Amino acid sequence: MRSTEEVVESLRQALVDAGIVLPSLCVDPVTGASEEPFALVDLGRCNVRVAERLASVVRGERPAVGTHAVDARDGRVGEVLAHDGGDVRLRPVGGGREWDCPAASLAAARPEEVMRARLRRTNHESARS
Repeated sequence: MRSTEEVVESLRQALVDAGIVLPSLCVDPVTGASEEPFALVDLGRCNVRVAERLASVVRGERPAVGTHAVDARDGRVGEVLAHDGGDVRLRPVGGGREWDCPAASLAAARPEEVMRARLRRTNHESARS
């Protein structure tokens, strides 16, 4: 059996691989110092966005809530807000009117696509000023 510290580190890496960071993830200091054979893992506190993303990953939703995706129908990049049946609700990078997209028409957005969408939004806003 692995040590509690090893299990915590394994969980931390699995969460990071899923795009989730729980900053206060640790071995519970009280049970870790006791004579009990199994210390508790303290998952700590997280904000609502991280909690929602964690729930989405645990449910197996793809793409996970909080990630970015490309609507293959028109190339728009958006942040995944929710899954509803076979549709996924997206919000444009930088904000704006949300839209629904069939899950089958989505692809994970590459970092450069997200950056281009942010730049396009910034340029659009500065041109209006």
